[in-house]
Amino acid sequence: MPCARRRVGARAPLPGPGLEHAVSTDRPTGEAEPKPSRAERGAPTAGTPDSAGAGPEEGPAAVAGDSARPAGGEPAGGGEPQGSAAGAPARDGAGQPGGERAEPGASDDASGAEPVNAPRGDDVPAGKARSAVAEALAAAVRAVESGERDAASFFNEPKPKPAARRPAPAAAAAGPAMAGPGAVARPVRAAAPVAPSAGLTEVLAAGGAPEALAGQVAEALGEHAAEELREDPWRLLAVPAVQPEQADGFARALLGDACGPGDERRARALVARFLERAALAGHTVLESSAVLAELSRRSVPDAEDALRDVLAEGTVLVFREGPEDEQEGEEEGEEDAGEPVRLLLGLDRYAMAEESLADGLARLVNAAPGPGPEPAPDWAAAAEAAPSPSAAELIRAVAAAGLVTHSGGEAARAEPAALVTAAAGMGLRAWAAAHTEDGRRRLTELGVADAVTVAGLLSGQEGPGRDADGALALDVLAVLDAPQLDVETAALLVESLADGTRLVLSGDPGVLWSAGPGRVFADVLAARACPAVVSRTPDPGPIGELVSGIGVGELNQVAAPGKEVVIVPVREPAEAVHRTVQLVADSVPRAFGVEPGAAQVITPGHGGPAGTRALNAALKERLNPGPGRFGGFDPGDRVAYVPAPGRMVPGTVVSADAEGLRLDCGGTPVVVPRERVGDEVRHGWAVTAHQAAGTRWPTAVVVLPGDAAPTLTRSWVYTAFSRGERHLSVVQGVEQALPRAVAEVPAKERTTRLRPLLEAQTRPADS
Repeated sequence: MPCARRRVGARAPLPGPGLEHAVSTDRPTGEAEPKPSRAERGAPTAGTPDSAGAGPEEGPAAVAGDSARPAGGEPAGGGEPQGSAAGAPARDGAGQPGGERAEPGASDDASGAEPVNAPRGDDVPAGKARSAVAEALAAAVRAVESGERDAASFFNEPKPKPAARRPAPAAAAAGPAMAGPGAVARPVRAAAPVAPSAGLTEVLAAGGAPEALAGQVAEALGEHAAEELREDPWRLLAVPAVQPEQADGFARALLGDACGPGDERRARALVARFLERAALAGHTVLESSAVLAELSRRSVPDAEDALRDVLAEGTVLVFREGPEDEQEGEEEGEEDAGEPVRLLLGLDRYAMAEESLADGLARLVNAAPGPGPEPAPDWAAAAEAAPSPSAAELIRAVAAAGLVTHSGGEAARAEPAALVTAAAGMGLRAWAAAHTEDGRRRLTELGVADAVTVAGLLSGQEGPGRDADGALALDVLAVLDAPQLDVETAALLVESLADGTRLVLSGDPGVLWSAGPGRVFADVLAARACPAVVSRTPDPGPIGELVSGIGVGELNQVAAPGKEVVIVPVREPAEAVHRTVQLVADSVPRAFGVEPGAAQVITPGHGGPAGTRALNAALKERLNPGPGRFGGFDPGDRVAYVPAPGRMVPGTVVSADAEGLRLDCGGTPVVVPRERVGDEVRHGWAVTAHQAAGTRWPTAVVVLPGDAAPTLTRSWVYTAFSRGERHLSVVQGVEQALPRAVAEVPAKERTTRLRPLLEAQTRPADS
């Protein structure tokens, strides 16, 4: 079996000159690198993609430069000027860095959770002496290469021995109940941003950067930002809004003649930025050849030596994937004639999360499920009483395994719901967790009393609490919307489970992957490390029939006698906006008895003449006109609130006061501080498909203007078309590009390591 072996630090060999090609699994040559989302750059211009907290509309392939955008992010036909400040032209190829804050949800990291056992790579000042993190990683390198410790031991603190697994919590030992979904809602307040110091403002001015950038720099670098920038001006690239050309200009202004393209601080910052942008695109690692190509493109002299110096710092890790048997001759440059060896580079943050996740999943696979309460649960009887054959199959699989995957559409959600209900009836502490509040609500409607959101479960605001060992106090956990799990959230979740806990990862493989890095559900399925249950329950009605066909690459005409599916052809973006407003405000409410404005609009991107910004402006003017006296919002406005990157919560503006903007998010009052409104709140009549993932509405209107054709993939269409429960209108001007995308462009790949890591630690479940 192929095995992934890891070498960290500077001693891992780099590829020869013939391997310097950009890593790409499916993107044509010349396609640009994903653009950062709004909190990562200045004010977006029309036509530029913007994640608004939702992440890329597709998991992308390669990262090839600063002109790129999150794949599927937005139609072509507009772009963000390179090397320019907010509203200012570039100077000397560098320009002023910065600009205004961008749309909410700056990062494409969907988890909202803290990094798992790993600080961010850019938390280590590149120009200082080696930090504690770098020293620890260097020590890890020496211990691994000397054989003193196993490499995997550094990714769990400490990794337990097989004979000393953490015991499953006793049924009676559940911790104190935390506030669940039925608790009285209190206003939720976001944390205040880091205030920039006077010294930071001075150093930015000395480097020619706009004062408006100070807040973003303070958030990225912390309270010692001024000192860090003086020692290493390229640390400015820790602010995603800043382009490399702008950081070069900033460094020239501060360093003068001492500034040069071969400065080791510059190479470190460029590598970290490139890998961070790859993470925005969904990758957890990149091939070393892609990083070398990027350094060469940035005019770094002797890119290989520069990369070795970066690896020696320890904030970037290198992994070797290839044949299991390593030949001594490889150290001398002899290539193995068998399967090629790949060198993958990644930031410690995502590398540690992926290793921790693989270890945790393997632990659940290899550990025997806990016995549960007395008398012993009668799983056979529970399967016999299941409401469907697929639910019975799932219950039997969970009875015998610690980790099970479950695949199916919307109707198949009833099967993990039946499992949790049956397990609770047998005295087990069984819970179900969904990606969104709407997903939790739908679980409750299926009869699951103990339903939570993943974010609420991990934060302790929802769910059973934790036991004395710090593990979640439960015996069975079914995680729905599993494709929306990124590696950091998944690692944190799995590390919170005791040995013997039964975990079910359930989801629809056809939907978009997570907004954050990784493709956890797809990798677990591909590794075949555990039993996999595929639901045989189809989604009903014309919408279910249409979406099922899309899932296998066919865009079929379906009979819709009740106008469940309506296609509205348009020629121009302006016509698309006009017809969308007409549908949302008049036609759909009249035909289906919903409130005007209740239909959710979904479109590929934020910019352009028919993106979310243009659609929201037109819908507000029609449905809730007003002066926008509360930071651009009025009471009654529908909004998309982003409490953490990649998590979108639909809400409605209630009022505003000195504390901030007050929202009603599904019955939960939320207060967003005034200084956070621009980052975390935007109008929400129209959203992107990635924002909509995990949520359904009674009616949905999908808008596909002609310039959206290059961004469409099967998974995007599948996700967008499956958001409506009773009705789907498709306002489309892409013509034959729509069936072509469904048939020929399944999804854009991501470079990850979870599958080989799992395959190395487990045996195929069907072997």
